[in-house]
Amino acid sequence: MSESAITVVGIGADGWPGLAQTSRAALLAAGSVIGGPRQLELLPAEVTAERVPWPSPLRPAVAGLLAERAGQKVAVLASGDPMFYGIGRTLAETVGAERLRVLPHPSSVSYACARLGWPVEETEVVSLVGRPPETLNGALYPGRRLLVLSADAAGPAAVAALLAARGFGPSRLRVLEQLGGEAEDVREGTAGAWPHAPGDPLNILAVECAAAPGTPRAQLVPGLPDDRYESDGQLTKRYVRAATLAALAPAPGELLWDIGGGSGSIGIEWLRAHRSCRAVSVERDPVRAERIARNAGALGVPRLRVVTGPAPGALAGLETPDAVFVGGGLTAPGLLAACWAALPVGGRLVANTVTMESEALLAEWYRRHGGELVRLGVAQAVPVGGFTGWRQAMPVTQWSVIKEEEESE
Repeated sequence: MSESAITVVGIGADGWPGLAQTSRAALLAAGSVIGGPRQLELLPAEVTAERVPWPSPLRPAVAGLLAERAGQKVAVLASGDPMFYGIGRTLAETVGAERLRVLPHPSSVSYACARLGWPVEETEVVSLVGRPPETLNGALYPGRRLLVLSADAAGPAAVAALLAARGFGPSRLRVLEQLGGEAEDVREGTAGAWPHAPGDPLNILAVECAAAPGTPRAQLVPGLPDDRYESDGQLTKRYVRAATLAALAPAPGELLWDIGGGSGSIGIEWLRAHRSCRAVSVERDPVRAERIARNAGALGVPRLRVVTGPAPGALAGLETPDAVFVGGGLTAPGLLAACWAALPVGGRLVANTVTMESEALLAEWYRRHGGELVRLGVAQAVPVGGFTGWRQAMPVTQWSVIKEEEESE
């Protein structure tokens, strides 16, 4: 541990009495204690260190505040477990994990599961602190138990309203306030008839998801029904979309470029594959770009980044992708070359088309770089007079390839 180590102390609603002896000793020995105003107020007078509240916005100020106190013993107060949606992550990314000595306290999630009798490992946690409320949409499945980290006293009512609007009004809600402290309290109701005024800002919501009859079901695997998307017709249809996502092969933490976003379905279902997946949807039409953002929020992935502008120009400055999907504009001069050049070794490229001109282009790239060139055809049963027949959709030609080390453009 470095001599200039920063001690990060987790503290709960029970304040000083709830701290372990090691945490107390670190605070008593500190020359400066940095934390939120509520956390600093929990310290007794015997902690004589300079008390420094975090400014807002917090993250840009971290490096400066710590640099000003170089050579001091610095302690940072955090709510509960500093490494669970806490300041610990920001500090590790700013000054390096090797400079941190982290002394965790039980998190609000641990306390909540203890009060509710819920297994922690089977309970999904959704943080709405600094995140759009639509983030919760991606976790709504009948029978699921959720713990929602609320940003303030208005959080419970906002969550109840969102649940009701999404067809989950029958869900049971419990708001657990000041967990572990003397003022600990629980308030209960259903999302569709939430009866409580805003209470304590230090709260966490327990949600037992229940859907009203007729609420659409959203599966986890790719290929959501087409009617889950707002669209002007520019939409990769369900069965082709499922095949496309299979070829793109999303994995945790990976970044997708979805070029020619249309309604955003490829980028959205890439993000739904794992909470750490990232995606950028590039769409030249501003109206469609706004529609993509609405679809992303409705389907629980408001973190989808939407870039408005024509490719390849709009690709400049984007972070290196792990995979690229081209769903439109294949014949734009230099587009495929720009995508290929941007991909690292091992990156995947998938391109779909329904036109002969673009198909010829994909055939040429297939000849040069290999991969798989397939034609996807889907037919649906439709009424034909008093009988039933097949209606064939336009076939989709798909090229998918992994960039090999020895290949270059």
